[in-house]
Amino acid sequence: MRTKHTIRLPPDIAGQLADYASRKRVPQSLVVETALSSYLSPDNSERMEAALGRRLDRLTRQVERLERHLTISNEALALFVRFWLTVTPPLPDTAQPAAQAKGRERYEGFVEALGRRLAKGQTLAQEVSQDVVPKAGISDQTDGSS
Repeated sequence: MRTKHTIRLPPDIAGQLADYASRKRVPQSLVVETALSSYLSPDNSERMEAALGRRLDRLTRQVERLERHLTISNEALALFVRFWLTVTPPLPDTAQPAAQAKGRERYEGFVEALGRRLAKGQTLAQEVSQDVVPKAGISDQTDGSS
């Protein structure tokens, strides 16, 4: 035995209901009944909480990965700058214009190379992990612990 209810829906929701029911080839009343059962069930909040938890876990992993990549990038840049500042001697005033022109030329080459690299999708973090993993595997085999 079923109880009849009459409800009024906004035109956009009524259209969505009709479209969904026709795509699934089920009566609109069945769609409404299933939606209400899901919404009113006591474990609905638990399901929503679990889904939210899964999404938050995924976002946390993504943020941790971004943080790792940012740390690698910052450390690589800091190491390069320290090395460059250590090994680059100061130039006499007469050599400054030529050095600046060469610097501009090198910077343009750097920007072009960076653009090509980004277009390929290769990242420093990927390169570092590719360089570190094989070396770690080789050292494990050479220490006789295999």
